[in-house]
Amino acid sequence: MLQTVFEKNQPNAKVVDHALRRTRLAPFWIEDVADTPTYPAASADAAYDLVVVGGGYTGLWSALLAKQRHPELSVALVEGETIGWAASGRNGGFVEASLTHGSENGRRRWPGEIDALEALGLENLDAIEKTVHTLGLDCDFERNGAISVAIADYQAKDVFDTPPSATTTVLDGPAMRAQVNSPTYLAGAWDKQSTALVHPAKLATELGRACAEHGVEMFEHTKVLDLVRTRSSSRVGVRTAAATLSAGRVILATNAFPSLLKRYRLHTVPVYDYVLMTEPLSDAQLAEVGWSARQGVADMSNQFHYYRLTRDNRILWGGYDAIYHFGRGMHHDLEDRPESHTRLASHFFTTFPQLEGLEFTHKWGGVIDTSTRFCSFFGSAAKGRIAYAAGFTGLGVGASRFAANVMLDKVSGETTALTELDLVKSMPLPFPPEPLAAAGINATRWSLDRADHTEGRRNLFLKALDAVGLGFDS
Repeated sequence: MLQTVFEKNQPNAKVVDHALRRTRLAPFWIEDVADTPTYPAASADAAYDLVVVGGGYTGLWSALLAKQRHPELSVALVEGETIGWAASGRNGGFVEASLTHGSENGRRRWPGEIDALEALGLENLDAIEKTVHTLGLDCDFERNGAISVAIADYQAKDVFDTPPSATTTVLDGPAMRAQVNSPTYLAGAWDKQSTALVHPAKLATELGRACAEHGVEMFEHTKVLDLVRTRSSSRVGVRTAAATLSAGRVILATNAFPSLLKRYRLHTVPVYDYVLMTEPLSDAQLAEVGWSARQGVADMSNQFHYYRLTRDNRILWGGYDAIYHFGRGMHHDLEDRPESHTRLASHFFTTFPQLEGLEFTHKWGGVIDTSTRFCSFFGSAAKGRIAYAAGFTGLGVGASRFAANVMLDKVSGETTALTELDLVKSMPLPFPPEPLAAAGINATRWSLDRADHTEGRRNLFLKALDAVGLGFDS
């Protein structure tokens, strides 16, 4: 098998050790938010028109859009910990237009509506940008696009085969390195329209503020234990430790956490992703890298890295490892994985050897709600009074708003252009129970790694998964 560039050009171990010597285990984004609002816990029974469960992007957009559509509705949002503490506060801050985890995945699964889905994705991203400006959301929003970089010859061939587009610029090696300077780059495709960057925790905080200003009753530290029938068959009870909130309609936005609807608990698995954040680059260091257009960047391997600049010119560097723990394990201790953070640091200095001496200030991990089709799916219960969305597989920052609109349409009982999409009406295959889930996921990870060492060629196992619509994405 061929070696990857990260194996052929490894930095000295002392460079990596130095860079990690003072790194703290904490999500940079969450620490970087000043004056975070706090909300009370639910302490008494109450009744609402709509209760939203989950204080991440999906829940926040659902509550905000519900009030914007119908200001007269009484809406409550309940969060088990604090607003934006999980994936919404610790992701890479890429806001992608794609609703299908990329055009290739969407075209393979929904060939008849991929053009409509891509148009809807761009409309959704435009609407997010408009909301940021209209409501004055202070979240470091930058619509600079993103570059897919080739770090192997077969990837460069794919770049040069990219069809010409008014919004995508194909870059050869020198042109790519003129944008962002790395000796690993062989080519790149810069999509200037379909990606924005955002400060994840600020976006969650600001959406929470906007919800409260629109009249949403916000509750933190209010874990929902289950859904219960109320005396009225037209309502649903959302039961917490201290109170039951009665609702005419309920939206479940729990994403990677086990669904309150048991029928969907095998439709996602929690996969841990790991991230590093550097100290701010000096002017001299930034000049060595270039990056004046401040695009997001991701390489084209199966096990890929994503990276970007922050407002104060730190580099966020994440991805590559995607770790599943037997039994759908989720625990705070799993956010620290020294072997993954060390591997990321090594790959960073392979990519940017000119930054030797730079240190990482923060390291963390977070859970991705992974589905077998790599993008969101939609469920319902209680004769349409409950709507559920999950399975964003790492591209939920933008798609969460689209999902909110779908769920609001569904609980309203309306038949709309969104509810009639095959994307919305179809369901992914569930993951199998243990031990088959762990065996299948680990076999898939091994196969994806092997493909990165064999010029992208997929083995029989991956081809079989493709054929039945199953998969696992890094």
